Amino acid sequence: MLIIGLTGGIGSGKSVASDKFKSLGVAVVDADVASRTVVEPGKPALKEIEDHFGSGIITAEGKLDRNNLREIIATDPEERKWLESVTHPKIGEQITKEISESTSVYTLFVAPLLLETNSQEMCSRVVVVDVPKDVQIRRTAKRDKVSPNQVEQMVAAQMEREKRLEKADDVLLNSGTIEDLEKQVEELHKKYIQMVE
Repeated sequence: MLIIGLTGGIGSGKSVASDKFKSLGVAVVDADVASRTVVEPGKPALKEIEDHFGSGIITAEGKLDRNNLREIIATDPEERKWLESVTHPKIGEQITKEISESTSVYTLFVAPLLLETNSQEMCSRVVVVDVPKDVQIRRTAKRDKVSPNQVEQMVAAQMEREKRLEKADDVLLNSGTIEDLEKQVEELHKKYIQMVE
């Protein structure tokens, strides 16, 4: 099965690109979605998290209080490690399950930390959605309603743009319009279909 890994820095346009692949009939497996799925009410991971952190970590609706959890793990590296030891294997299982259930011509695996976590090893090709840093900062600040300074810190915490591009098999340059990006996706889609045929 052809698995295409899609990644890119914050504000690069991964969602726009993956939505376009989806509209072309490609199954999309998203690491962020998988990470939310494994902590849904009734899932074992949520029970483990509640047992560990206490009932204050659960909202009145019985869901995980992500903001509360984020605050805890931001200031306590040991708690972050514990949380990752519980959730990461389950997220991995969820991703593997979704990929194995895919029936489309090829499968797109979207992961912001694809290269940082060496998840590209399970992919046939890596697509990087690339954007100049100034555009990335401007878009993210506007989208998330945060200061450009905050965005710069987020960008600095991620893999450097040059390193990401070095590891790419294909690049979607997203410095123009959404339509420009979607046209590039269509071209890559044709290429991947030919690879499978």
